[in-house]
Amino acid sequence: MENVQAIKQRFSIIGNDVKLNRAIEKAIQVAPTDISVLVTGESGVGKEALPKIIHGLSHRKHGKFIAVNCGAIPEGTIDSELFGHEKGAFTGATQTRSGYFEEADGGTIFLDEVGELPLTTQVRLLRVLENGEFLKVGSSKVQKTDVRIVAATNINMFEAIEKEKFREDLYYRLSTVEIFLPPLRNRKEDIHLLFRKFASDFAQKYKMPTIRLEEDAIDLLKKYRWAGNVRQLRNVAEQVSVLEQNRTITLDTLRGYLPDTGSNLPAVVKSQSSDSDFGSEREILYKFLFDMKGDLNDLKKLTMELMKNGGDRQKVQQENKSLINKIYGDESEVDYEPAENDDTPVEILEIEQQKDPSSLKTIPAALEDKYHFAEDIQEEETLSLHDKELELIKKALERNKGKRKAAASELGISERTLYRKIKQFDL
Repeated sequence: MENVQAIKQRFSIIGNDVKLNRAIEKAIQVAPTDISVLVTGESGVGKEALPKIIHGLSHRKHGKFIAVNCGAIPEGTIDSELFGHEKGAFTGATQTRSGYFEEADGGTIFLDEVGELPLTTQVRLLRVLENGEFLKVGSSKVQKTDVRIVAATNINMFEAIEKEKFREDLYYRLSTVEIFLPPLRNRKEDIHLLFRKFASDFAQKYKMPTIRLEEDAIDLLKKYRWAGNVRQLRNVAEQVSVLEQNRTITLDTLRGYLPDTGSNLPAVVKSQSSDSDFGSEREILYKFLFDMKGDLNDLKKLTMELMKNGGDRQKVQQENKSLINKIYGDESEVDYEPAENDDTPVEILEIEQQKDPSSLKTIPAALEDKYHFAEDIQEEETLSLHDKELELIKKALERNKGKRKAAASELGISERTLYRKIKQFDL
């Protein structure tokens, strides 16, 4: 029996990783038998090398070795491809055709991406594994075949079985021996070796000097995640070999050939649904509204004390103004100074604005937006802020006989804000 190093040289396998060597050892040990083998690992790790080793070291090495990509054959024709068909079996079947299992009789058939097989085809494959029998499409005659089956997949077979996409009995038939090939990111010491081998091959192919990596570029090469594994590494080596004029490759140059370096680092991202974001926002709005409701209750209490008991009018007005500023913002931002003797009744001012709406200055957007925001949410949550505010304004106007300036002063708000509320509530 040949040793691992000799096999790697014979089949051009590069690397000294322990798990890689263990996979090759298992392939060497199982090769002389007729046991079915399932090779697992991510896409691009080089799973197709192990079936060749198994076939080359078996007593079937003089027979045919046929590799079939199960994921590349349409579902409607895969039975015909694998098992053959009789003339007239379906539209377009103008003659009898032999399938891969008939052609590979006495040899080895490699079923790549076996997890992509349709369930109906899986039933036919299970019968071949159990007793070597199969039926051509459109035929009732049972045929025999002596084929060694080696399969490969990059999917989680147990998840596929759980989702009823793959038959459990077929899985155990295929995986009498299972061989796992590790991803390239777990073989860090092999990455540079592979890159040098690919660079040398492409230099000979394109008749140009071999590229060399600087030390920091080698470090980047080893730290990169390599989602496409050996296949991606080979493509990068070919691109750099062909496109770069300078044959010494720096860190910055190599980084340009490694897309999304940051996003390829291992990370755990907890997804958040828009529903949860919306829920958090609503909680904040609820708190804001209930705080505002409490402020208005305090304002009402202070105003009622002023109306009933007289009290210190200036002190109460100052406290009212403080509460109003807390709710609506700083009223000092309003660029409007009413005349000292402006006691014009509300009704006259309304008529004047109807004649010339531009006679009054526009309310600043910041103040209007604040109130409209509170009003919209208030209506949605059916709070009683509207009624309380309306009640306060009515009482202030009644006490001051419709005088806007006096009522606004008593409420502790600007005259413009009061006038806007009067229009809004249609008083």
